[in-house]
Amino acid sequence: MKKIMDLIAEELAEAFEKAGYDRKYAKVTLSNRPDLCEYQCNGAMAGAKTYHKAPIMIAEDVVALLQDSRCLSEAGAVKPGFINMKLKEEYVADYLNQMEESSDLGLEKTENPEMIVVDYGGPNVAKPLHVGHLRSAIIGESVKRISRKMGHKVLGDIHLGDWGYQMGLIITELRERKPDLPYFDDAFEGEYPQEAPFTIGELEEIYPTASGRAKEDEAYRENALHATYLLQNGHRGYTAIWNHIMHVSVTDLKKNYANLNVDFDLWKGESDAQAYIPDMIERLKKDGYAHQDQGALVIDVQEETDTKEIPPCMIQKSDGASLYGTTDLATLVQRVEDYRPDRIIYVVDKRQELHFVQVFRAAKKTGIVPEETSLKFLGFGTMNGKDGKPFKTREGGVMRLENLIAEITEEMYRKIDENRTVEEAEAKETAKIVGMAAIKYGDLSNQASKDYVFDVDRFTSFEGNTGPYILYTIVRIKSILNKYQASGHELEGLKVAGATSESEKALMLEVVKYNEVMETAFEELAPHKICAYIYDLANAFNRFYHETRILAEEDEEKQKSYIALLKVTKNVLEACIDVLGFEAPERM
Repeated sequence: MKKIMDLIAEELAEAFEKAGYDRKYAKVTLSNRPDLCEYQCNGAMAGAKTYHKAPIMIAEDVVALLQDSRCLSEAGAVKPGFINMKLKEEYVADYLNQMEESSDLGLEKTENPEMIVVDYGGPNVAKPLHVGHLRSAIIGESVKRISRKMGHKVLGDIHLGDWGYQMGLIITELRERKPDLPYFDDAFEGEYPQEAPFTIGELEEIYPTASGRAKEDEAYRENALHATYLLQNGHRGYTAIWNHIMHVSVTDLKKNYANLNVDFDLWKGESDAQAYIPDMIERLKKDGYAHQDQGALVIDVQEETDTKEIPPCMIQKSDGASLYGTTDLATLVQRVEDYRPDRIIYVVDKRQELHFVQVFRAAKKTGIVPEETSLKFLGFGTMNGKDGKPFKTREGGVMRLENLIAEITEEMYRKIDENRTVEEAEAKETAKIVGMAAIKYGDLSNQASKDYVFDVDRFTSFEGNTGPYILYTIVRIKSILNKYQASGHELEGLKVAGATSESEKALMLEVVKYNEVMETAFEELAPHKICAYIYDLANAFNRFYHETRILAEEDEEKQKSYIALLKVTKNVLEACIDVLGFEAPERM
């Protein structure tokens, strides 16, 4: 289905053309004065210079041709040259009925599906997920789902930090603790044990211990660096330990991400890019892109139009070691080879922006990525506590993600339990679902690039711009529909017939924005626009609900229209929360 704004614009364009003006001036926007009109067009003012005419005269010429409009009930010219419009109620009702009958609520999907890779998550193995991992996971998952919703083929890649110095640290600490393990016996030629010599709990304790020791003990640090070197050059025993680390860590990560309702198609990591590095560096040197600078190998990425210095992209240290830039470029080599993406989106902390400017420019300059492939950096801000500083535990440490989820779920259960009308097991399950909405909506309702305050009390409230409020609205609609069915009525085949009140039409006008909002959210990679939309939609529904006797309505046809409107409202709300990565319970 075409977006309703495009349908209005088509009719307006015909009027502009018939009046002797260019169709391009028929651009329609939502009214910024809803008390005066629903939609508006400012094209008459844009065309005044071209046609040497007062804007109001152009507007009046156009409005005169809109009196028998298919979709407009009112069209008026207002000085200095605005065209104010209101839609016919039956036109909006017909559009809503078409939405309900169409797949995906009539969403106008892309005509040219792209292959998109979304790089998000980015945790380091052997470390627990903490609140610092939250934004990448939540925003990336939503961007992936929105892109799919618009008809694109999308792969979400976690891009694990699974290579380098941290692995050398773990191997070194393990060797000190358990020197008799066969992995450290160079003469050992048998099969290594299938079971890891550590649990996830032990692994998560080994890394910080090793990291702390390396900062104070130079010999220990040298051993860890040497272990890293041996691993990266194929040491058999260390490779076996690395495989154990990966298995134990990834199993735990999958469990934790599943609790967040986050799912990755690809579990690739820095290690997967290693095989591509030697040939890539050789080509970059041979083709003259990389040169020596103080012993290091770099690619110049400064451009003439830059207003500040952009340092070269370093791809090899003076000792021959690789860096993040090397791995990121090699990952791009792999992605282009394996998936031929049209677009790659990186959902990363905004403080990494300079690094990605360097990598993207180096990738384009050297031909690693074709010119037509889009590389997009979606940088996110910090999740802060009420003190305005990065979110911490009450003791001042970095909070584990599973503990944050547990804390929010517990708070939601406490609130649900205060007015509990369901069994305890259902209340606990509902608390998990609503808690997830509180966390995700609390994050996504903010523009990604901005820092925000994670306020547990506000995010878990059933009032205001929160996830629980959105879910409560959906559950309220479900309850009405269930009661309607329970009284012997059918939900199938109902049609919206038109508005009988101002609040009903306001709700109808909110619902028909769905197509437009989803497209804008994709184009701008802006999940917060979907949050803003469903908050407005929930408010419009609740106003209609409080002003209207829905189940007590005696006029059967009028009641059927109300129920049809509720059905499409619920379906739009559920489609939106699905791309935001959470769901609604049946009861609350």
